[in-house]
Amino acid sequence: MDSMSEADWVCVLDTGSADGTAERLRDRGAIVEQKTIEPWRFDAARNESMRLIPAEADICCCIDLDEQFRPGWRAALEEAWQPDATRARYRYTWSFQPDGSEGHVFWPEKIHKKGVYRWIHPVHEVLTYTGAGRERIITVPGIQLDHHPDPNKSRAQYLPLLELAVAEAPEDDRSCHYLGREYMYRGQWQNAIDMLRRHLALPTATWADERCASMRFIGRCYHHLGRDDLAAVWYHRAIAEAPHLREPYLDYAALLYDRQNWAGLAYFTRCALAITERPATYITEGEAWGALPWDYLSIALWHLGQVREALDAARQAAALAPEDARIKNNLAIFEQSLYNVSDTLT
Repeated sequence: MDSMSEADWVCVLDTGSADGTAERLRDRGAIVEQKTIEPWRFDAARNESMRLIPAEADICCCIDLDEQFRPGWRAALEEAWQPDATRARYRYTWSFQPDGSEGHVFWPEKIHKKGVYRWIHPVHEVLTYTGAGRERIITVPGIQLDHHPDPNKSRAQYLPLLELAVAEAPEDDRSCHYLGREYMYRGQWQNAIDMLRRHLALPTATWADERCASMRFIGRCYHHLGRDDLAAVWYHRAIAEAPHLREPYLDYAALLYDRQNWAGLAYFTRCALAITERPATYITEGEAWGALPWDYLSIALWHLGQVREALDAARQAAALAPEDARIKNNLAIFEQSLYNVSDTLT
């Protein structure tokens, strides 16, 4: 409620809390309605929530109770909004590292003009345009939304809802990708491979970033099945599909690390680090933009006997993960080794 205080109205659909949430929100001035959605699906709940929006509203900002806008979001939105705009894109931090630094960051589009959108898909729901004329999405750099999820919250409902989404729209490439990813998360390796390959075979699956992710996930599944030969093939395909992303290089680097292929590990981590601009897509992963590539590079260079270069890379990793005990220990080893070499040379 504090983060939404810049809005004219705050409208909340409570779908089953039993801890006084609805009453506390009403006390803070929110418009709250309680309703059971049966059978449960996220798009139905979100569409129901839009009924609560007052007729005078022009722009809707859809956020959940575990998300918070940083101050100044409304002024930034009003300054950027244009008469023909229908939706706005903004910066979103989906996860944070244990030290408080950002993890997964991307740019969603859940701010929209009232009355010209509806939500579709039982889970991982998205807005679909229903208005006249053409949809126009603007980008608002001054808006920052932070996600602070409950780590104990169950994801159990996601799998059956994703299976329902694919059953309802078997040709929807996005739903197939998400279902394949969910199978991977749950360790259902062959189911994941089959669904992700189905995603890649769909004629509408043309977005290189998401295709690359499906290929990476197939590689991970084959690795878990003990087929590193096939994992390597799929990682190479992923790199070729989206060479502008760090993630496929680092997935292959993980395999090379396990194989103790230090020359290959150094090469592919350097390929990842050569990409210096983080894409705005949800496909990016926090680890790829943190200490991991520098950590891999330092270890590879150490085993290749390039101690000074290993030390430089370890310092970069330590700067990005100052609380990581293993990285700090590696750094100390590299520093001591270099000192001893220098002392001997002297």
